[in-house]
Amino acid sequence: MRGALRYLVGVVAGSLLGLGSALWLAGLWPARSNMAFGDIDVGGWRSDFATGSEAADPYTRARVARHGLLALAKTEAVYFTRATDESGAPLREGCSYRLSGGQMPAGWWSVTLYDAASMLPANTDGALSIDAWRAGGGAWSAIVAPERPADGSLWISSRGSGTFDLTLRLYMPDAALLADPNAALSPPVIKRLSCGEGGR
Repeated sequence: MRGALRYLVGVVAGSLLGLGSALWLAGLWPARSNMAFGDIDVGGWRSDFATGSEAADPYTRARVARHGLLALAKTEAVYFTRATDESGAPLREGCSYRLSGGQMPAGWWSVTLYDAASMLPANTDGALSIDAWRAGGGAWSAIVAPERPADGSLWISSRGSGTFDLTLRLYMPDAALLADPNAALSPPVIKRLSCGEGGR
């Protein structure tokens, strides 16, 4: 009887450990809202070049499916995600930020904002992303905030997003980026400008 009880406890404990580790590695528990995972970190922007490839492990595939990324192979597009500003604080709707960067090592690029549920915020601003066409060549900057900037700057609306993350997509990436992302990519900088409601 005692042996059977030990066996049952072992089975239950092993099952819970296996399920918990699978959920954690897949990004399903504890709840994590963004795609900021992987072994590549360039200036706080994280990526996994296995995303969208046959080499992706089951956990990476589960994350991609959960977040609806519809990932392409890395020769077609790579994805970098960031959920914090330059000070390390989480990005949130109550603050405004300046996102700035330069030319990207890719044929085309975009930056899109996703809310805590990894969805586009349900607002009607029509300003949830910027791209290479809108930013033009060379240095560029955009304001990420719940209200449109008065000076006519490029704008990504965070209205209705709560906490959010930004995803940088680099389409037709340069070979140098795939070979050594830290050397090839100067990622966008996210500087917090102000926070409402007494936030800092």
